[in-house]
Amino acid sequence: MASKRAMRPGIVNFELCERRLNNGLRVIVQEDHTTPVVSLHIMYHVGSKHEPPGRTGFAHLFEHLMFQGSEHVPDDAHFRYVQDAGGTLNGSTWFDRTNYFETLPSNELELGLWLESDRLGFFESAITQEKLDNQRDVVKNERRQSYENRPYGLAVETVLRMAYPEGHPYRHPTIGYMEDLDAASLSDVKDFFRTFYTPDNAIIVLVGALEAQRGIELADRYFGGISPGPGAPQVTAPLVPPGCEAREEIYDNVQFPRVYIFHHAPAFGQPGFEAADVLCYLLSEGKSSRLYRELVYEQRIAQDVSAQVWPTEDCGLSFIVATARPGVEAATLESAILETLAEVHHARLAEREAEGAVNRALRELVGALDGVSGRSDAIATAATFLDQPGYINEIFGRVRSVTPEAMVQVAKEWFVPERRSILYVLPETSEGDGS
Repeated sequence: MASKRAMRPGIVNFELCERRLNNGLRVIVQEDHTTPVVSLHIMYHVGSKHEPPGRTGFAHLFEHLMFQGSEHVPDDAHFRYVQDAGGTLNGSTWFDRTNYFETLPSNELELGLWLESDRLGFFESAITQEKLDNQRDVVKNERRQSYENRPYGLAVETVLRMAYPEGHPYRHPTIGYMEDLDAASLSDVKDFFRTFYTPDNAIIVLVGALEAQRGIELADRYFGGISPGPGAPQVTAPLVPPGCEAREEIYDNVQFPRVYIFHHAPAFGQPGFEAADVLCYLLSEGKSSRLYRELVYEQRIAQDVSAQVWPTEDCGLSFIVATARPGVEAATLESAILETLAEVHHARLAEREAEGAVNRALRELVGALDGVSGRSDAIATAATFLDQPGYINEIFGRVRSVTPEAMVQVAKEWFVPERRSILYVLPETSEGDGS
């Protein structure tokens, strides 16, 4: 039995007990008796990449609908039942998956299992036009607040359009487009549920204070009687081949220019992913990181700078984002960032600097996996994307083994003009915005 108290980078062995039920539902249990709580995590292999043209935003809209009650659960009672039992809960949508998760006192685990099984097995009859219209309005308002009326809010949507060609499954944002949300019909929504919300397209992960065999038995009791689906069609987002560097400018109601430099990158868990991830820590995590030191501290041309690699299933995307200080042009930021990348290409990475980046990445991993909720998410993601839930036991070793040479290699292969796009978000009063 593995416990979070025994977790040390490089000495990790979370024992996983796994069983696939007769209806295809995959159940994974990891015991951790450190605290008397259990995380229940159910992940469906459906995200925005599975949405057909003209129906963007369906996966995210459905995430909202799934909290509106099922056949035996009153409208909006899911949150109340869990919170009254002393638990927490939420859900999220990504390009490749949708997940729902509760953390409950261990003696309330069956409440969570009942709630999740009821909305999987008895949800379709509870979907009404009124609920659809209500949650459609909620999502449209979320889009206005997070995208259209938020400073720099349309940048990611623009990035996706630049990075991926027409028809690519990753080209549209998870929240979808307004016209597609308006077009969603009740029959569309029910078809989506029947297709993707099936036991054989889902994984349940239980992490916490329970015996592994009992967790399997309880999952079978609550979910085993739900019929499998017709076989959810899976979509693979193809890698975009190297081409010409793309550039674009958009104008927004912002005070300062912001530069987005993004590259295609290895997908989650694929060769080079950990090296690209650690390289991002070297570039921007902490005040001693390359880009922070150069742009924010020494040259004083940026207010902030960050770098990350998205953990997508099929083909990755890496971002470097910097916001200019007053009076600094976007081109100045771009030049400084590309100069730093050129230094990496020329193998100018000190052993101590690389070690610091590895240690920062390991520290982040410890934080992510220390709690039962983060660990159940990591197990579910590895099982869904890689069919390897045991990746959670390999990740520390993979990160620890990242060398300066590995980071240079991934930079030379991926962080190059042929895989690069550059977006400027400029204040609307800038010259050339047409105002």
